[in-house]
Amino acid sequence: MKVLLRFGGRLVVPLMRVLAHLPLPVLRGLGWLIGRILFVLAAPRRRVALRNLALCYPDACGRQRRQWARETFVAFCQSWLDRSWLWFAPREVVLRRVRLQGALEELEGSQPAIIFAPHFYGMDAGGSALALHTPRAFTSIFSTQPDPAIDAWFRAGRQRFGDVRMLNRSDGVKPIVSSLRQGGLLYLLPDMDFGRNDSLFVPFYGVRAATVPSLSRFARLGRAKVLALVTRLTPTGYCAEITPAWPGYPTGDAEADTTLMNAKLQSYIDIAPGQYYWVHKRFKTRPEGEPPVYS
Repeated sequence: MKVLLRFGGRLVVPLMRVLAHLPLPVLRGLGWLIGRILFVLAAPRRRVALRNLALCYPDACGRQRRQWARETFVAFCQSWLDRSWLWFAPREVVLRRVRLQGALEELEGSQPAIIFAPHFYGMDAGGSALALHTPRAFTSIFSTQPDPAIDAWFRAGRQRFGDVRMLNRSDGVKPIVSSLRQGGLLYLLPDMDFGRNDSLFVPFYGVRAATVPSLSRFARLGRAKVLALVTRLTPTGYCAEITPAWPGYPTGDAEADTTLMNAKLQSYIDIAPGQYYWVHKRFKTRPEGEPPVYS
């Protein structure tokens, strides 16, 4: 997708508007083809995905890990193209293709809630599912895209339905906590490597990984319950599943809470390993004295 983005948002956004009219099987087939090609051509990212899988699934055979890596490239491309209809198709099309299930009762009432939304490739569809099915205001934290047209498209797409407030990571903690205490929802994606600052080194598949303790921190400051939203690609679109609220969370021990977060994430990933964002250098930041794992 980076190759496509080099042409600029002025080309990409109109193209996605056109792709929104394609039947889903055609669009998914195109994503499958691009994903298989990128798996061959994008060697640096392929090596990252395979290295991550080797660290996290050391007992799996090499053939299985390679299959999961191919699946992750395909899911990446399919979900990227799916943003065409997700953000441009009529509302009824999105409602038909994006299903929300699970503990829906957790969204009722006005108790502050944080929705832990890991980096599965369906995360944007999950955000749309929430906005379509709850009138409650919710906040999402985003990173600015380098291309202004792409950045504007991402913002507009993620705010297309419902009452969604987008905050930049640089906006700080105060507006997030304020929104939570007013009974809002927070859509939080803290499962990436954001560097050494403010991170704790806690296990992720048995490997110490730099992990921001923001889930525990916001839950404590906002007096909020925590639940997870796991969104997966399906042949007919997406299935976004809400878990029950995590009992006894947060505990007041940020390291224990963050360790639990990673353990729960592992259980979600294990259901469909190929749909997780393995192309990210999750173990790039190492504890003092440990050698790099990507070389």
